[in-house]
Amino acid sequence: MAGGAARVLLAALLGALPAQAERELRFRPPAEAPVRLFTEPELARYDGQQEGQPIYLAVKGVVFDVTSGKEFYGKGAPYNALVGKDSTRGVAKMSLDPADLTHDTTGLTEEELKSLDDIFNNVYKAKYPIVGYTSRRILNEDGSPNLDFKPEDQPHFNIKDEF
Repeated sequence: MAGGAARVLLAALLGALPAQAERELRFRPPAEAPVRLFTEPELARYDGQQEGQPIYLAVKGVVFDVTSGKEFYGKGAPYNALVGKDSTRGVAKMSLDPADLTHDTTGLTEEELKSLDDIFNNVYKAKYPIVGYTSRRILNEDGSPNLDFKPEDQPHFNIKDEF
């Protein structure tokens, strides 16, 4: 009964709203800025070293805003080494070794690749907003578009899972 009464009250309240207010309640544009491409030097500017600046971390070419986890990723924090770059290999290996703080997944074991997918989906995608992608993901080294790039052909990548 209480659920039915709540629906009646909601319907009455919505019926009393002007049409414009009702449309605004149903459609709200995203508050975040649109996603963008980041070059390595651009991404490096978001390394958590400057107070008040967002903190960005890329995994699998996807750039996340990890500012809300400042206690983990900010200046002097335990995982600060991961930010300002694509740290895919380091995340997969659970390593902060500078040699592992790269996008390169060559030679990772099946277990490390599974760990990467789990952390990507259950930590980063679940907790942090996507703000962009690394340019390396879709551009050639000289900055020209990679005409052969097809997201569906990338290892461990499913564009439908990113949104």
